[in-house]
Amino acid sequence: MCGIIGVIGTGQAAPLVLDGLRRLEYRGYDSAGIATLVNGHIERRRAEGKLVNLADALSQKPLAGTIGIGHTRWATHGAPTEVNAHPHGTARVAVVHNGIIENHAELRAELEAKGQVFTTETDTETVAQLVDLFLQNGLEPIAAASAAFARLEGAYALALIFAGHPELIIGVQRGAPLAIGFGEEAMYLGSDAMALAPLTRRIAYLEDGDWVVLSRQSAAFFNRDDQPVKREIKLTNLTGAAIGKGNFRHFMEKELHEHPVVIGDVLHKMIDQSSKMLVLPEFPFALESISRITISACGSAFYAGLTGRFWLESLAGIAADADVASEFRYRAPPLDANGLGLLVSQSGETADTLAALRYMKSRSQKVLSILNVPESSMARESDAILETIAGPEIGVASTKAFTAQLTVLAVLALGIARARGALTDTQIAALTDALLEIPAKAAQILINDAPIRALAARIAEARDVLYLGRGACFPIALEGALKLKETSYIHAEAYAAGELKHGPIALIDKAMPVIAIAPSGPLFEKTASNLQEAAARGGQIIVFSDAAGAAKLEKIAAETIIIPDIDPFAAPILYAIPVQMLAYHVAILKGTDVDQPRNLAKSVTVE
Repeated sequence: MCGIIGVIGTGQAAPLVLDGLRRLEYRGYDSAGIATLVNGHIERRRAEGKLVNLADALSQKPLAGTIGIGHTRWATHGAPTEVNAHPHGTARVAVVHNGIIENHAELRAELEAKGQVFTTETDTETVAQLVDLFLQNGLEPIAAASAAFARLEGAYALALIFAGHPELIIGVQRGAPLAIGFGEEAMYLGSDAMALAPLTRRIAYLEDGDWVVLSRQSAAFFNRDDQPVKREIKLTNLTGAAIGKGNFRHFMEKELHEHPVVIGDVLHKMIDQSSKMLVLPEFPFALESISRITISACGSAFYAGLTGRFWLESLAGIAADADVASEFRYRAPPLDANGLGLLVSQSGETADTLAALRYMKSRSQKVLSILNVPESSMARESDAILETIAGPEIGVASTKAFTAQLTVLAVLALGIARARGALTDTQIAALTDALLEIPAKAAQILINDAPIRALAARIAEARDVLYLGRGACFPIALEGALKLKETSYIHAEAYAAGELKHGPIALIDKAMPVIAIAPSGPLFEKTASNLQEAAARGGQIIVFSDAAGAAKLEKIAAETIIIPDIDPFAAPILYAIPVQMLAYHVAILKGTDVDQPRNLAKSVTVE
């Protein structure tokens, strides 16, 4: 994930910003940059690669100024080059950005028609050009920023500085976090408090939708409606673990709130925002020549693989198998000569998945691995990898890594469909549009989580819970049951909804919550029929659905969690978030160790 830091004070800003960027290196990046005001004018230094390259650029051509913003960038939209590195800007404004601006293409067309000249294809430059136009039209910086924020759609965080205003930084949080640091004759801004730790112990956190105006001595906070608000200043203890949680009680909670940015980062990297076309790396094998795909993984990663299997078969028209890695090689399955092994792992060190990889290689399969750690053992032994760029995931129960895996698999399925001619460019563009809607809708779910917290009180009293789903959402039911089991220790099982009457219906009584993952779509009516059967036997029917689905099930549902409307193709990614959130809130009520559940380890490196 990208990292942001801003400094406004009495000393030289660039060295402080560079040090802050070093503390953000853990988030991952492949280019970096800094902008300051020098005699009132914006100047930038940017470099591709590691921070040592930026440091070299600064040593050769130092940046003066007491105000500055900096950024570490994961290459998502555009290659990791100096020209694509942040900050982006004009002579009037410079911007650093984390997240995705969904409507940047429409804004760009509008701005170009009004004479704004772009130098990159990034969505970030759209923000700079939009603010620049407002400034040219006579608005002061604060009013220009507020007007721009009202036009932007997506999940993002921004920090801006303005030419001629050496005591002004403006930041905004819309689905991506920002922390504000209070110093002596100085103010700071960062993606998390880790970046600010040596600078100050006094930290305030923006709430989602907030924006902030920083001077050298103060911070003025505003909510999404531009109304002034107060935000509590907290005293941190400066330990890495505590600061790393930011304003959250647990790492799991923090990582749940990183869903919008992580999904947006993956989409930004794998989809050209202007053309809506896919951007996949050059693989050492031809996608169109693959005869069969064999997927293997463990835990939540396996459920991601099951969803991927559904997409690969239904969209790309290619045969796909999926096996838990701990069982896969013991079957000694025969594998096609032109087959592809597809492995999914957060750590890239999972022992069973690594063993499955080696079995596939021994059977002459090409191997593609979806990983969060590009330096891992699986990465080194694979023919190719796709990175999930989810950043460190500290909580043992996988959250953001799971949705990142799903997002990569969704784009990969579209890429294989394109290579095989199974979908037209028009169809692919429509499906990528659906994916690009996810970050903003994920942020909506996270902001409006009161119904999920209320539901958690009901689930916390249960001894057993049954999850149901169909099609690509059946694995999301499996994910929901797994999260509930591992975080709250409540027994939960998941079934394909059509299997209910083949045995599980015997479990249903008035004490049994039945949680259905049931977005509107081609399989909704069949799921609704299964829920009618469960309701007739006294089950507590709880539905995760959109408004249309909820309306159809209101007579039998004891409770309904309404999810924003989304295309059925993208629904598994979006619906994974509320089922994970439910497990978290239940675990809080049960008083369990949310981040480190008993008997579990983050990476299972032994069989």
